[in-house]
Amino acid sequence: MNAAVSLMGKVLPATVHIRAEIPDVHPSSRILGTERMGTGTIIDPDGLVLTVNYVVLGAPHVRVTLLDKRAYVAEVVHHDFASGLAVVRLPERGLPALPLRRLDGLTLGEDTFIVASVGEGAGRVSNGAISYIGPFDANWEYVLDRAVMTTAMNPGLGGGPLLDVLGQVIGVVSLNLNEIGRFSLVVPAEYYLDASDRFLTPGRPAGGPGRAWLGIFSYAMKEHVVIAGLLPGGPGERAGLKAGDVILAVDGDEVRDRRTFYHLLWRRRPGDEVTLRVFRGRQVQTVRVASGDVEEFFA
Repeated sequence: MNAAVSLMGKVLPATVHIRAEIPDVHPSSRILGTERMGTGTIIDPDGLVLTVNYVVLGAPHVRVTLLDKRAYVAEVVHHDFASGLAVVRLPERGLPALPLRRLDGLTLGEDTFIVASVGEGAGRVSNGAISYIGPFDANWEYVLDRAVMTTAMNPGLGGGPLLDVLGQVIGVVSLNLNEIGRFSLVVPAEYYLDASDRFLTPGRPAGGPGRAWLGIFSYAMKEHVVIAGLLPGGPGERAGLKAGDVILAVDGDEVRDRRTFYHLLWRRRPGDEVTLRVFRGRQVQTVRVASGDVEEFFA
């Protein structure tokens, strides 16, 4: 009991509430809204906060509130679209911070817990265990080669830490999956550890990892990838792709699952033309798309 109380005394002060206000004109406001709230974790005493990208996307500054209700206007340092993480910097030093843990040695069944904000100066905790370690892909042109899922349910706002019993941050809670035994999707902290220089550089460094982007949402069905929707103003919409199109091939290479589709697409750089073979209206068509840059689109 004393150990648990001591652990919470270390973890809760390093977990923060984030509030972001996004301009109406920003492209993300159409999908995610203009007022967002989330959770973040202080990972450096000099004020660095790690959170999930969708909470702060489109906001150059956010309001961050600590457990003791001290509030700050914080700078959004970096949006990382590949991992789905973001870094915010507080104008304060000497803050309580939590260490980050790599996945090496993490095992299925290992005890973990999630801490999440439920409002300014308030947090909740949920216990569980690691139930999955492996690849994950989503409907918005997103793949994690290493993802974590847990039986712990997210007790509050997204972006909070998944921690081990020593209070080390395994990763950032991104999505509520609501699958049996796999309630929460976690982006491993090692995505930040492996590229901290990039994360701490505003914008994208020269020569940074750019990859082709279409602005589509898709789902997998019977070894096919089907377009579910298109981002207004995105490259896919401009090229004439439509919801319901079945993607058969990318630049001549056959597509049978969503992860393969994304990796074929990402062989190209932003601005490259991508040739898609699609099935639409009982016939096969070829659609050429001038790919875009997701970072520029959401800048």
